Amino acid sequence: MESLPTVLLKPGEADRIVAGHPWVYHSSILRLTAQAGDGELVQVKDHRQRLLGVGFFNSKSKINVRILSLERVEADQGFFEQRIRAALAVRRKHLPDATSFRVVNAESDFLSGLIVDKYEDVCVVQISALGMEKRKEKIVAALQKIFSPRAILERSDVASRKFEGLEEANGILAGEFRETGARTPMSASPAGEGHADLAARSPSIIVNLNGLRFETDLVAGHKTGLYLDQRMNYQAVAQWAKGAQVLDCFSFLGGFGLHAARAGAAHVHLLDQSAEAVALSLRNAAANGLADKCSAEAVNVFDWLKASTVVKPHERVIPRFDLIVLDPPSFTRNRASVPDALRGYKEIHLRALKLLKPGGTLATFCCSHHVDARTFQDVILSAAFDCRRVLRRVATYSQGPDHPVIPMIPETEYLKGFALELVR
Repeated sequence: MESLPTVLLKPGEADRIVAGHPWVYHSSILRLTAQAGDGELVQVKDHRQRLLGVGFFNSKSKINVRILSLERVEADQGFFEQRIRAALAVRRKHLPDATSFRVVNAESDFLSGLIVDKYEDVCVVQISALGMEKRKEKIVAALQKIFSPRAILERSDVASRKFEGLEEANGILAGEFRETGARTPMSASPAGEGHADLAARSPSIIVNLNGLRFETDLVAGHKTGLYLDQRMNYQAVAQWAKGAQVLDCFSFLGGFGLHAARAGAAHVHLLDQSAEAVALSLRNAAANGLADKCSAEAVNVFDWLKASTVVKPHERVIPRFDLIVLDPPSFTRNRASVPDALRGYKEIHLRALKLLKPGGTLATFCCSHHVDARTFQDVILSAAFDCRRVLRRVATYSQGPDHPVIPMIPETEYLKGFALELVR
């Protein structure tokens, strides 16, 4: 193995790396012993020259090094095969019957900057780091060997790529992707295709989740297609749905709503701003034999909640729902926008609580790493205080086991939620 450039850390900066966090910030670096190429491997040592690990270097990013291994490794196809198989073993242990799940969850699986989702016989790759981008072919080859997928898609359309000096990238990396009965398959091309072109003729796939079938757009849908991190919570929240009038806010493809309908809800009303998502959710309801229990609107959820709770002076809002689910997209992408996000969270909880019947359940979620569970709960309680409601917490929720949490890497824990009964 050739000698690698060495990144020496300042005194006191090694502890976090030794404890397991993979990011080396520019401000932590004392010096480099030799010029390092962006996207190439370097070795990281403390100020006493003790080896801490090897990782990908990028001078353009505030994260100058992403630790890949504690020992010297070759970042070749064999390495990615070994690391992906190790991640797969975790999923097989905790989700033995799942056919769609997250295979690689970046830092959670010690592959910083790489996400791989498996949807039935299709893999979707998302790359957010230069070192991984330069080894895309090796990653694809490893996935082909492990899974033999029908197709491998790329959904590297995340804003964080610009901090690594990368453009967004979407396309077919390997194989052919078409929905059942589609006449024209989408095929891999050397240069890939533009996102707009792909979306214009975007085929869908049927994803099996907890025994329900979800038609999912892997090319233009949210994230890489579906919210796999809510798999366990879909079932957990459904326990409150029997005989209930259910409101599913920010419903996307109907994950919470359809699970509630299957669990015996009297009726489920779905709200989402995307007309395409609403259409898909209604098709999913029909495909699962639940159409008679479901209705949906393509609407701004904030506006709908506000319109449903506005009354004349001296009038009261009449509660209409036994179970309300709030699962909005992240309201904040950075710490600077947290105050605005908290105001948004408070607003939707204030409105939702007014629509919840006494004894009913509010299941609510926050998917922002920048808002911790304690802060999120405080916002809910503040909303409850303002509308003179008292809540009983009956459950807490987190992300599924295919999105593992490494406590020493706080960024790996982002999804939190609560089930709260309205006492009075």
